[in-house]
Amino acid sequence: MARYWFRQKRFGYGATPNTWQGWLLTALSAALTMGVVIAANLMHDNFTRFFIIAIGLPLVLVPTVLISHAKTDGGWRWRSGRHD
Repeated sequence: MARYWFRQKRFGYGATPNTWQGWLLTALSAALTMGVVIAANLMHDNFTRFFIIAIGLPLVLVPTVLISHAKTDGGWRWRSGRHD
């Protein structure tokens, strides 16, 4: 039986952390995202800033989305909070 790290959101689209692994992935992703933004802000050249953001954010966020989608019980779908 698969162990899911996330559960479907009650309202909206996506998932919310349900285990310590899900919370760790969420916190790590947030920390790495802040690191990319801080690194970009430390650069004086606008092209270098753009390059760090354009490369760094997808390298952090794409794996996070793919892992969280794969580790969500029932997948992602729009939910209105009503019992369908």
